[in-house]
Amino acid sequence: MFGKLFKRDNGPFKLRIEGVAEPIEVDNKTFLLTAALDAGIPIPYSCRVGGCGTCKVRLLDGKVKEYTDKTYLLTPEQLQQNYILSCQAVARSDLSIAVDDLDLTASAEERITRSGRISAVAPLTHDILQLTIELDGPLSYRAGQYADLTVPGVIAEHRSYSFAGRPEPGGNRRVVFHVRKVPGGAFTEWLHGGAREGTELTVAGPGGDFWLRPNDAPMLCVAGGSGMAPLKALLEQAVVEGVQRDCTYLYGARTQQDLYCEAEMAQIAEQWQGRFEFVPVLSEEPEDSDWPGRRGLVTAFLQEGGRNLSEYHAYMCGPPPMLDAAIAELQAQGIGPANIHFDKFLDKSHAARLSA
Repeated sequence: MFGKLFKRDNGPFKLRIEGVAEPIEVDNKTFLLTAALDAGIPIPYSCRVGGCGTCKVRLLDGKVKEYTDKTYLLTPEQLQQNYILSCQAVARSDLSIAVDDLDLTASAEERITRSGRISAVAPLTHDILQLTIELDGPLSYRAGQYADLTVPGVIAEHRSYSFAGRPEPGGNRRVVFHVRKVPGGAFTEWLHGGAREGTELTVAGPGGDFWLRPNDAPMLCVAGGSGMAPLKALLEQAVVEGVQRDCTYLYGARTQQDLYCEAEMAQIAEQWQGRFEFVPVLSEEPEDSDWPGRRGLVTAFLQEGGRNLSEYHAYMCGPPPMLDAAIAELQAQGIGPANIHFDKFLDKSHAARLSA
């Protein structure tokens, strides 16, 4: 009897997902999100460190162990309905879960790992570099997604960065990322610290569910810092596909020296089939400077021009505080959660605080 109880405490367990015909097998160490994705079940996700809430599922039956605090991400109603973060929960018994708006017609993208070599590192701002990597084979992704980078001998764990260019038909053999220097960050300090061309590394992807959904609603894009990268890729792909939607892109930066990709945004504006407006907003620009544009926080300009935000779909990338404030304002103005798509850029310091 004791042996049977011990086995049940440690698995393997059956994970049943509402709407999926057959259960999948999970152990007591693999996060539920990872197990589902490995089985080809496309549970929506983004950050994978318990910082965004995208991967929330409703626990219908069974027991889990949760590795991070979910109360600040989920609403009181969701907590009462027993929602959990699938990226931060492991099984402690057989389980049944339900996934909101699970789309089984769109299978989870196949993640592959490519070997690569750094071919170029170029400054974009005083603290953001453009990293170009040549791969040993094609890597397919959707504009807006990210990849995991691993550099043997430099970092023990991977680092995740969004693709900064649109995907090519048949996959990309050259991929580009924007890497902001994080004080104390092992990878970013290394990359910003010297000539790194020729360094070998691995690139695994794609990851994330941030991409442009087909719709005719006007778009409101919001980004800050290196959050420019996935939105740039998304907008470039929209141009290629001939998307005909009005789009306003609010980009938050501290000062003029933090602005970049202005020429690329001007080119997108010329090619966009509809109205396109790129609006930089500076939060710490000296008052006596020659800056003629907007000043303050991005959230102060969400309704500029009398926009009826309830008609918009939002696409946002950047630091958690900015996105949290923007999400709260957009929801207060009538944009439903299903029409707010975002990717929070969590560095290792954020992940450490979440797991503490």
